[in-house]
Amino acid sequence: MPTLTKSAAQMVADARARIEEIDTVDAIAMLDAPDVVFVDLRDIRERQRSGAIPGSFHCPRGMVEFWVDPDSPYFKDIFAQDKRFIFHCASCWRSALTVATLNDMGFPAAHLKDGFSSWAKHDGPITAATPKDS
Repeated sequence: MPTLTKSAAQMVADARARIEEIDTVDAIAMLDAPDVVFVDLRDIRERQRSGAIPGSFHCPRGMVEFWVDPDSPYFKDIFAQDKRFIFHCASCWRSALTVATLNDMGFPAAHLKDGFSSWAKHDGPITAATPKDS
């Protein structure tokens, strides 16, 4: 195995140092804000097992750059809206890397600082995810 020059943990730390992080309590307070979109990067099986933030948009991690890019054949109209996008995963590693990449692309976004697990611990509303959420 080759010697890594940077660990995944270091990549996440570097990303977190340069992106906007939203505390869980603040995010819960934004749930009903009409100008905020929560974007769930977790795998559909995670959503089905643990539930989802009500109204969150499911965007698989592997597609996010393509769904956000208006020049991509996979572009999703939701990302053309003039809204604040808050991305999340289970514990914040995937969302930190995602938001850093999106910011590098010129797409402003933030992430849920401690992930969906923190949302659940703070009794944030959770809804059952359905197959149509994928």
